[in-house]
Order: sequence, then C-alpha cells, then structure tokens
Amino acid sequence: MSAIAAKPAAGAGMPKGAAAIAIVLLLVVVGIGYYMTMTGFFTMAVFYSLIGIIIGGMLVTFSVHLVPVGGAPAAMGQAPGIATGVTMLAAGAGLAGLFKGAWAAQFGYLPALGTGAIGGALLMALTCMFVNVTYVYGMGIPSASGKVRNDPITGDSQDEYKSQGTEGHGLPFISYVGGVLGGLIGGFGGTLIYISLYDAYLNGLPILMDGTTESIMPIAVSVAGIFAIGMFLVNAVLTAYNITGTIEGPHDPKFKRFPRAIVASAVASALTGLLALLIIVPMPI
Repeated sequence: MSAIAAKPAAGAGMPKGAAAIAIVLLLVVVGIGYYMTMTGFFTMAVFYSLIGIIIGGMLVTFSVHLVPVGGAPAAMGQAPGIATGVTMLAAGAGLAGLFKGAWAAQFGYLPALGTGAIGGALLMALTCMFVNVTYVYGMGIPSASGKVRNDPITGDSQDEYKSQGTEGHGLPFISYVGGVLGGLIGGFGGTLIYISLYDAYLNGLPILMDGTTESIMPIAVSVAGIFAIGMFLVNAVLTAYNITGTIEGPHDPKFKRFPRAIVASAVASALTGLLALLIIVPMPI
C-alpha cells in the first residue's frame, strides 16, 4: 500500500543516499563473484556470465519503460496503451524474444541475440496492431495521447481526437513505436541473460556431474531457461513498482524515471545471477 499511496511525481529522481547504497551493494556482489573467480570456484568465463546477466537485466528494465501499458483504464477506452499490467505485458514481450533466442543459441551469440530481439519486437508489433484494430473498429474510438499535444514522430495533433473526461485512448504512433522498441530491447536483454546462464552451465555442469557435454546439455538448457524467466520477471516487477500504473511510452513523463529502476535492476540482477551461478560450484564433502 505504501508504494501505491506515495505516488512519486513523474520524473522524480532517485535519492542520493539510496543510489549510493545500491551502488555499494552492486560492487559487493560483483566483488564476491570476482573473489570466487580468483579463488578458483568460478572460471573467468563464469564471471563474464555474471556481467552478462547484469547487463541483460538492465536492458529488460529499460525496455519495459518503452512499452505502452494502459491497464484497466485502457480496457474502458479512458487511457492510451494495452489493456494489461506492466509485468504481464513485459513478460509476454520479453519471454517471446527469450524463447526465440534460446532456440537459436546453438548457432552462437549474435544469431541468438538477433533472433531474440526480433522475436520480442515482432510480438509487440502484432499486439499493438491488433489493439488498435480493436479500439478503432470494435470500440469506435481513434488513437489519441493524453500526454502530448502533438505526436513526437508524426506531428499529428492529439487534442481534438481525445474524448472528454479521458486521458486519451488507443495507441498513438509514438506508443506503437515505443512498444516495438521495448520488445526489441527486452528480447535482446532476456536472451542475453539466457545465453550467459547457458554457457556457464554448459561448462560447469559436466565437471560437477561427471558427465559429457552432450548428456548435460538438456539439463543446462532447462535450468538456464528457468532462471532466465525468473530473472526477467524480477526485473519486470521492479519496473512495475517504478511506473506505478500506466505509461504511454517514451514520450510519457514517467519514462524519465527509468534511471532509478536501472540502478535497482543492476543490484537485483547481480544478486539473482550470483545465486543462479552458485549451483555449478562443487560442494565440499
């Protein structure tokens, strides 16, 4: 309730004290990972995987701020965006990219990351298109932003299309573009998390389980997928708390809040990533 009641002002910055604590926590977790590398518990490749997880989590968090989320008000045509919550929409876009990237992981980093990014962008492009079809032909309302007088990309005027008593409705062009970009970056970030985990497990599990790489591969794929999905949802939920409600896309004043969410995401991704990598550390008997 406190997070809802506070309702921070759009674009509110992160308190310096909180930012300092977050940076210290991030350095501590990364330092633990580096120490484990220097003492032989991790290889340098596993440490690089931890860095990849952190970067992927930060990309996921940033991408969610681009996606137009309207929630329940959008379902009633009283706010622009897609009529669902931040976490569900982010998960749908990002996980589509993650699954596509996981399919292409066998071909290397670049094909996997590219496929994941395109998969997330394609899902958001189709979602945004059918949302507008529903608004225009199903509800009989045009797309209009409640945050800007003119679309930042097309320059189209918004006020005369906005219904009285609403914050706008539909998906203006800038929101559509933001959604596709969000899917692109989210799919890339989610895939980066997955491949970082997959590489670490593929190298560490055969030693831990005394098996061949081929026999361990199904386990590495499954465990990496489980942890990657969990980390994606962690970052999506963090962003949902940062947005607190609806967001139209990159032109929304709430978009300016993303730096503090990225700081929080770096800490959360570092901690969850370190825990996920600890499973390949041999336990003393």
